[in-house]
Amino acid sequence: LEASGSDAPWTVGILNIPKHMNTAINVLSIIILFITMISLGCTMEISKIKVHLLKPKGVAIALVAQFCIMPITAFSLAKILQMDPFKAVTVLICGCCPGGSLSNIFSLLVNGDMNLSIVMTTCSSVAALGLMPLLLYVFSKGFKGLENAVPYAGIITALVSTLVPCAIGILINHYKPNYSSVVTKVRICNLISSECVLFIIDVIWMIFMPDVLSVAALMPLIGFTLGYVMSVICRLSPQCSRTISMETGCQNIQLCTTILKVAFPPQVIGPMFLFPLMYITFQCTEALLVGLWFRCYQIHKPPAEGKSESCQPVYVTGPRGQGQMRACTFADLCCFDPDKKTLRFRLFPAQVQVCINKRR
Repeated sequence: LEASGSDAPWTVGILNIPKHMNTAINVLSIIILFITMISLGCTMEISKIKVHLLKPKGVAIALVAQFCIMPITAFSLAKILQMDPFKAVTVLICGCCPGGSLSNIFSLLVNGDMNLSIVMTTCSSVAALGLMPLLLYVFSKGFKGLENAVPYAGIITALVSTLVPCAIGILINHYKPNYSSVVTKVRICNLISSECVLFIIDVIWMIFMPDVLSVAALMPLIGFTLGYVMSVICRLSPQCSRTISMETGCQNIQLCTTILKVAFPPQVIGPMFLFPLMYITFQCTEALLVGLWFRCYQIHKPPAEGKSESCQPVYVTGPRGQGQMRACTFADLCCFDPDKKTLRFRLFPAQVQVCINKRR
Protein backbone atom coordinates (compact mmCIF):
# COMPACT_ATOMS: atom_id res chain seq x y z
CA LEU A 1 0.00 0.00 0.00
CA GLU A 2 1.56 3.27 -1.13
CA ALA A 3 1.02 6.60 0.56
CA SER A 4 0.11 9.65 -1.44
CA GLY A 5 1.11 13.24 -0.84
CA SER A 6 4.75 12.55 0.10
CA ASP A 7 7.94 13.08 -1.90
CA ALA A 8 8.95 9.43 -1.75
CA PRO A 9 6.26 6.77 -1.64
CA TRP A 10 6.39 4.45 1.33
CA THR A 11 4.95 0.96 1.45
CA VAL A 12 3.29 -1.18 4.05
CA GLY A 13 3.38 -4.95 4.01
CA ILE A 14 0.20 -6.77 3.05
CA LEU A 15 -1.39 -9.15 5.53
CA ASN A 16 -3.69 -11.75 3.98
CA ILE A 17 -6.24 -12.40 6.73
CA PRO A 18 -9.38 -14.29 5.69
CA LYS A 19 -12.46 -12.06 5.74
CA HIS A 20 -14.37 -14.19 8.25
CA MET A 21 -11.36 -14.26 10.61
CA ASN A 22 -10.97 -10.48 10.39
CA THR A 23 -14.67 -10.00 11.18
CA ALA A 24 -14.41 -12.36 14.16
CA ILE A 25 -11.35 -10.51 15.50
CA ASN A 26 -13.10 -7.14 15.12
CA VAL A 27 -16.17 -8.38 17.01
CA LEU A 28 -13.99 -9.92 19.75
CA SER A 29 -12.03 -6.66 20.13
CA ILE A 30 -15.23 -4.65 20.58
CA ILE A 31 -16.68 -7.16 23.07
CA ILE A 32 -13.49 -7.14 25.17
CA LEU A 33 -13.40 -3.34 25.21
CA PHE A 34 -17.13 -3.17 26.04
CA ILE A 35 -16.77 -5.51 29.05
CA THR A 36 -13.61 -3.71 30.21
CA MET A 37 -15.32 -0.30 30.18
CA ILE A 38 -18.44 -1.61 31.95
CA SER A 39 -16.23 -3.05 34.69
CA LEU A 40 -14.38 0.27 34.95
CA GLY A 41 -17.71 2.00 35.49
CA CYS A 42 -18.57 -0.58 38.16
CA THR A 43 -15.57 0.59 40.20
CA MET A 44 -16.85 4.17 40.22
CA GLU A 45 -19.13 5.71 42.81
CA ILE A 46 -20.97 8.97 42.12
CA SER A 47 -19.96 10.32 45.53
CA LYS A 48 -16.26 9.81 44.70
CA ILE A 49 -16.68 11.61 41.40
CA LYS A 50 -18.27 14.58 43.18
CA VAL A 51 -15.45 14.80 45.74
CA HIS A 52 -12.73 15.01 43.08
CA LEU A 53 -14.74 17.34 40.85
CA LEU A 54 -15.23 19.75 43.77
CA LYS A 55 -11.46 19.61 44.48
CA PRO A 56 -10.10 19.03 40.98
CA LYS A 57 -6.41 19.82 41.51
CA GLY A 58 -5.27 16.19 41.41
CA VAL A 59 -7.47 15.30 38.44
CA ALA A 60 -6.41 18.43 36.53
CA ILE A 61 -2.70 17.70 36.99
CA ALA A 62 -3.25 14.08 36.02
CA LEU A 63 -5.11 15.11 32.84
CA VAL A 64 -2.33 17.51 31.86
CA ALA A 65 0.25 14.78 32.44
CA GLN A 66 -1.78 12.22 30.49
CA PHE A 67 -2.51 14.35 27.42
CA CYS A 68 0.75 16.33 27.30
CA ILE A 69 3.55 14.01 28.38
CA MET A 70 2.51 10.87 26.49
CA PRO A 71 1.60 12.47 23.09
CA ILE A 72 4.79 14.59 23.11
CA THR A 73 6.84 11.53 24.08
CA ALA A 74 5.27 9.45 21.29
CA PHE A 75 5.84 12.20 18.71
CA SER A 76 9.44 12.83 19.82
CA LEU A 77 10.45 9.16 19.78
CA ALA A 78 8.83 8.59 16.38
CA LYS A 79 10.74 11.57 14.94
CA ILE A 80 14.06 10.68 16.58
CA LEU A 81 13.92 7.09 15.28
CA GLN A 82 12.64 8.31 11.87
CA MET A 83 9.69 5.94 11.76
CA ASP A 84 7.73 5.52 8.56
CA PRO A 85 4.25 7.12 8.59
CA PHE A 86 2.24 3.95 9.32
CA LYS A 87 4.41 3.06 12.30
CA ALA A 88 4.26 6.70 13.41
CA VAL A 89 0.46 6.86 13.29
CA THR A 90 0.27 3.72 15.44
CA VAL A 91 2.65 5.20 18.01
CA LEU A 92 0.70 8.49 18.01
CA ILE A 93 -2.66 6.74 18.47
CA CYS A 94 -1.24 4.82 21.44
CA GLY A 95 0.37 7.94 22.90
CA CYS A 96 -2.86 9.96 22.62
CA CYS A 97 -5.05 7.24 24.17
CA PRO A 98 -6.53 7.83 27.65
CA GLY A 99 -5.37 5.92 30.70
CA GLY A 100 -6.22 2.24 30.96
CA SER A 101 -7.75 0.14 33.71
CA LEU A 102 -4.40 -1.55 34.43
CA SER A 103 -3.29 1.70 36.04
CA ASN A 104 -5.78 1.07 38.87
CA ILE A 105 -4.06 -2.22 39.70
CA PHE A 106 -0.58 -0.68 39.54
CA SER A 107 -1.72 2.26 41.69
CA LEU A 108 -2.77 -0.26 44.32
CA LEU A 109 0.66 -1.90 44.03
CA VAL A 110 2.47 1.37 44.81
CA ASN A 111 0.02 2.26 47.60
CA GLY A 112 -1.48 5.12 45.61
CA ASP A 113 -4.75 7.02 45.94
CA MET A 114 -7.27 4.52 44.54
CA ASN A 115 -10.12 7.03 44.41
CA LEU A 116 -8.00 9.43 42.35
CA SER A 117 -6.84 6.58 40.10
CA ILE A 118 -10.35 5.40 39.30
CA VAL A 119 -11.72 8.93 38.82
CA MET A 120 -8.74 9.83 36.64
CA THR A 121 -9.22 6.78 34.40
CA THR A 122 -12.86 7.70 33.88
CA CYS A 123 -12.21 11.42 33.34
CA SER A 124 -9.42 10.76 30.84
CA SER A 125 -11.75 8.48 28.85
CA VAL A 126 -14.33 11.29 28.69
CA ALA A 127 -11.73 13.96 27.85
CA ALA A 128 -10.27 11.77 25.10
CA LEU A 129 -13.45 12.25 23.07
CA GLY A 130 -12.29 15.77 22.21
CA LEU A 131 -8.57 15.75 23.00
CA MET A 132 -7.53 12.58 21.17
CA PRO A 133 -8.66 13.67 17.66
CA LEU A 134 -7.27 17.18 18.32
CA LEU A 135 -3.85 15.88 19.42
CA LEU A 136 -3.65 13.45 16.50
CA TYR A 137 -4.49 16.28 14.09
CA VAL A 138 -1.76 18.50 15.56
CA PHE A 139 1.03 15.91 15.78
CA SER A 140 0.28 14.24 12.43
CA LYS A 141 1.33 17.52 10.77
CA GLY A 142 4.90 16.64 11.68
CA PHE A 143 5.00 13.65 9.30
CA LYS A 144 4.82 13.86 5.52
CA GLY A 145 1.93 11.96 4.00
CA LEU A 146 0.26 11.39 7.37
CA GLU A 147 -2.30 14.20 7.18
CA ASN A 148 -4.95 11.95 5.64
CA ALA A 149 -3.86 8.69 7.28
CA VAL A 150 -5.41 9.34 10.72
CA PRO A 151 -8.92 7.77 10.86
CA TYR A 152 -10.70 10.53 12.79
CA ALA A 153 -14.21 9.16 12.21
CA GLY A 154 -13.23 5.69 13.41
CA ILE A 155 -11.48 7.11 16.47
CA ILE A 156 -14.47 9.24 17.50
CA THR A 157 -16.80 6.26 16.99
CA ALA A 158 -14.58 4.04 19.14
CA LEU A 159 -14.35 6.68 21.88
CA VAL A 160 -18.12 7.17 22.00
CA SER A 161 -18.56 3.40 22.19
CA THR A 162 -16.30 3.34 25.29
CA LEU A 163 -18.25 6.03 27.15
CA VAL A 164 -21.60 4.26 26.84
CA PRO A 165 -20.51 1.02 28.61
CA CYS A 166 -18.62 3.07 31.22
CA ALA A 167 -21.85 4.96 32.00
CA ILE A 168 -23.71 1.64 32.16
CA GLY A 169 -21.15 0.37 34.68
CA ILE A 170 -21.58 3.47 36.88
CA LEU A 171 -25.36 2.97 36.87
CA ILE A 172 -24.95 -0.73 37.73
CA ASN A 173 -22.70 0.14 40.66
CA HIS A 174 -25.15 2.81 41.85
CA TYR A 175 -28.42 0.90 41.55
CA LYS A 176 -27.29 -2.76 41.61
CA PRO A 177 -23.97 -2.83 43.52
CA ASN A 178 -24.23 -6.59 44.08
CA TYR A 179 -23.54 -7.18 40.39
CA SER A 180 -20.37 -5.05 40.36
CA SER A 181 -18.08 -7.78 41.70
CA VAL A 182 -19.39 -10.23 39.10
CA VAL A 183 -18.60 -7.84 36.25
CA THR A 184 -15.15 -7.16 37.70
CA LYS A 185 -14.35 -10.87 37.82
CA VAL A 186 -15.31 -11.16 34.16
CA ARG A 187 -12.88 -8.33 33.38
CA ILE A 188 -10.02 -10.22 35.05
CA CYS A 189 -10.69 -13.27 32.88
CA ASN A 190 -10.81 -11.03 29.80
CA LEU A 191 -7.54 -9.31 30.56
CA ILE A 192 -5.70 -12.54 31.28
CA SER A 193 -7.04 -14.83 28.56
CA SER A 194 -8.95 -13.18 25.72
CA GLU A 195 -6.63 -10.25 25.18
CA CYS A 196 -3.56 -12.50 25.12
CA VAL A 197 -5.17 -14.81 22.57
CA LEU A 198 -6.25 -11.84 20.46
CA PHE A 199 -2.75 -10.38 20.37
CA ILE A 200 -1.14 -13.73 19.54
CA ILE A 201 -3.52 -14.27 16.61
CA ASP A 202 -2.88 -10.82 15.19
CA VAL A 203 0.92 -10.69 15.54
CA ILE A 204 1.62 -14.18 14.26
CA TRP A 205 2.60 -12.65 10.90
CA MET A 206 4.69 -9.86 12.40
CA ILE A 207 8.33 -9.09 11.58
CA PHE A 208 10.49 -7.91 14.45
CA MET A 209 11.23 -4.16 14.19
CA PRO A 210 13.90 -2.65 16.48
CA ASP A 211 12.55 0.92 16.23
CA VAL A 212 9.12 -0.26 17.42
CA LEU A 213 10.77 -2.17 20.28
CA SER A 214 12.75 0.91 21.36
CA VAL A 215 9.70 3.20 21.43
CA ALA A 216 7.60 0.60 23.25
CA ALA A 217 10.27 0.25 25.93
CA LEU A 218 10.91 3.98 26.42
CA MET A 219 7.38 5.43 26.29
CA PRO A 220 5.93 3.94 29.51
CA LEU A 221 9.18 4.56 31.42
CA ILE A 222 9.22 8.22 30.37
CA GLY A 223 5.53 8.51 31.24
CA PHE A 224 6.02 7.06 34.75
CA THR A 225 9.02 9.32 35.41
CA LEU A 226 7.68 12.63 34.07
CA GLY A 227 4.23 12.04 35.59
CA TYR A 228 5.81 11.70 39.02
CA VAL A 229 8.12 14.69 38.51
CA MET A 230 5.22 16.93 37.43
CA SER A 231 3.19 15.89 40.48
CA VAL A 232 6.08 16.63 42.84
CA ILE A 233 6.62 20.05 41.22
CA CYS A 234 2.91 20.80 41.76
CA ARG A 235 3.35 19.81 45.44
CA LEU A 236 0.92 16.92 45.51
CA SER A 237 1.19 14.32 48.26
CA PRO A 238 3.52 11.34 47.65
CA GLN A 239 0.47 9.07 47.43
CA CYS A 240 -1.14 11.21 44.71
CA SER A 241 2.20 11.58 42.92
CA ARG A 242 2.62 7.81 42.69
CA THR A 243 -0.94 7.49 41.42
CA ILE A 244 -0.48 10.10 38.68
CA SER A 245 2.79 8.44 37.71
CA MET A 246 0.99 5.14 37.09
CA GLU A 247 -1.91 6.87 35.33
CA THR A 248 0.44 8.72 32.98
CA GLY A 249 2.47 5.74 31.83
CA CYS A 250 -0.41 3.25 31.54
CA GLN A 251 -2.31 3.66 28.27
CA ASN A 252 -5.64 2.09 27.30
CA ILE A 253 -4.21 -0.57 24.97
CA GLN A 254 -7.62 -2.21 24.49
CA LEU A 255 -8.90 1.07 23.04
CA CYS A 256 -5.80 1.46 20.88
CA THR A 257 -6.12 -2.01 19.36
CA THR A 258 -9.86 -1.59 18.82
CA ILE A 259 -9.27 1.70 16.97
CA LEU A 260 -6.65 0.04 14.78
CA LYS A 261 -8.91 -2.91 14.00
CA VAL A 262 -12.00 -0.83 13.28
CA ALA A 263 -10.43 2.15 11.51
CA PHE A 264 -7.87 0.50 9.22
CA PRO A 265 -8.36 -2.16 6.52
CA PRO A 266 -7.15 -5.69 7.36
CA GLN A 267 -4.58 -5.55 4.55
CA VAL A 268 -2.45 -3.00 6.42
CA ILE A 269 -3.31 -3.68 10.05
CA GLY A 270 -0.76 -6.47 10.52
CA PRO A 271 2.48 -4.45 10.70
CA MET A 272 0.72 -1.86 12.91
CA PHE A 273 -0.32 -4.33 15.59
CA LEU A 274 3.15 -5.13 16.87
CA PHE A 275 3.52 -1.84 18.74
CA PRO A 276 0.51 -2.21 21.10
CA LEU A 277 1.67 -5.74 21.92
CA MET A 278 5.18 -4.59 22.77
CA TYR A 279 3.89 -1.53 24.64
CA ILE A 280 1.62 -3.46 26.98
CA THR A 281 4.44 -5.94 27.63
CA PHE A 282 6.90 -3.22 28.67
CA GLN A 283 4.16 -1.24 30.43
CA CYS A 284 3.33 -4.16 32.71
CA THR A 285 6.96 -5.18 33.24
CA GLU A 286 8.18 -1.69 34.12
CA ALA A 287 5.17 -0.94 36.35
CA LEU A 288 5.69 -4.21 38.22
CA LEU A 289 9.39 -3.41 38.72
CA VAL A 290 8.51 0.06 40.04
CA GLY A 291 5.92 -1.48 42.36
CA LEU A 292 8.33 -4.12 43.66
CA TRP A 293 11.01 -1.48 44.23
CA PHE A 294 8.52 0.64 46.19
CA ARG A 295 7.41 -2.34 48.30
CA CYS A 296 11.04 -3.20 49.10
CA TYR A 297 11.69 0.43 50.01
CA GLN A 298 8.67 0.42 52.35
CA ILE A 299 9.88 -2.73 54.08
CA HIS A 300 13.46 -1.57 54.65
CA LYS A 301 13.01 2.16 55.29
CA PRO A 302 13.42 3.26 58.94
CA PRO A 303 10.09 4.10 60.64
CA ALA A 304 9.38 7.77 61.31
CA GLU A 305 9.73 8.81 64.93
CA GLY A 306 6.48 9.00 66.87
CA LYS A 307 4.44 7.34 64.13
CA SER A 308 3.10 3.83 63.82
CA GLU A 309 3.10 2.15 60.40
CA SER A 310 0.12 -0.10 61.15
CA CYS A 311 -3.31 0.45 62.56
CA GLN A 312 -4.95 -1.37 65.44
CA PRO A 313 -6.17 -4.92 64.87
CA VAL A 314 -9.62 -4.94 63.31
CA TYR A 315 -12.47 -7.42 63.11
CA VAL A 316 -12.78 -8.60 59.50
CA THR A 317 -16.21 -9.76 58.38
CA GLY A 318 -16.27 -12.16 55.42
CA PRO A 319 -18.99 -12.63 52.79
CA ARG A 320 -20.82 -15.22 54.91
CA GLY A 321 -20.56 -13.38 58.18
CA GLN A 322 -17.50 -15.20 59.56
CA GLY A 323 -15.06 -12.92 61.31
CA GLN A 324 -11.55 -12.90 62.69
CA MET A 325 -9.16 -10.44 64.30
CA ARG A 326 -6.18 -9.32 62.26
CA ALA A 327 -4.09 -6.23 61.58
CA CYS A 328 -5.26 -3.96 58.79
CA THR A 329 -2.40 -3.62 56.28
CA PHE A 330 -4.41 -1.38 53.97
CA ALA A 331 -4.60 1.64 56.28
CA ASP A 332 -3.68 4.13 53.54
CA LEU A 333 -6.33 2.69 51.21
CA CYS A 334 -9.17 2.71 53.73
CA CYS A 335 -12.04 5.15 53.34
CA PHE A 336 -13.48 6.13 56.73
CA ASP A 337 -17.24 6.39 56.81
CA PRO A 338 -18.21 8.40 59.93
CA ASP A 339 -21.89 7.45 59.63
CA LYS A 340 -21.58 3.67 59.41
CA LYS A 341 -18.45 3.52 61.58
CA THR A 342 -16.73 1.17 59.17
CA LEU A 343 -13.54 1.06 57.20
CA ARG A 344 -14.21 0.11 53.60
CA PHE A 345 -11.52 -0.87 51.15
CA ARG A 346 -11.33 -2.84 47.93
CA LEU A 347 -9.46 -6.12 47.81
CA PHE A 348 -9.48 -6.57 44.04
CA PRO A 349 -12.02 -7.71 42.93
CA ALA A 350 -14.06 -8.30 46.10
CA GLN A 351 -15.14 -5.61 48.54
CA VAL A 352 -14.71 -6.25 52.26
CA GLN A 353 -16.14 -4.25 55.14
CA VAL A 354 -14.11 -3.93 58.32
CA CYS A 355 -15.46 -2.86 61.72
CA ILE A 356 -13.43 0.08 62.89
CA ASN A 357 -11.12 0.40 65.88
CA LYS A 358 -9.32 3.64 66.62
CA ARG A 359 -6.17 3.99 64.58
CA ARG A 360 -2.96 5.23 66.11
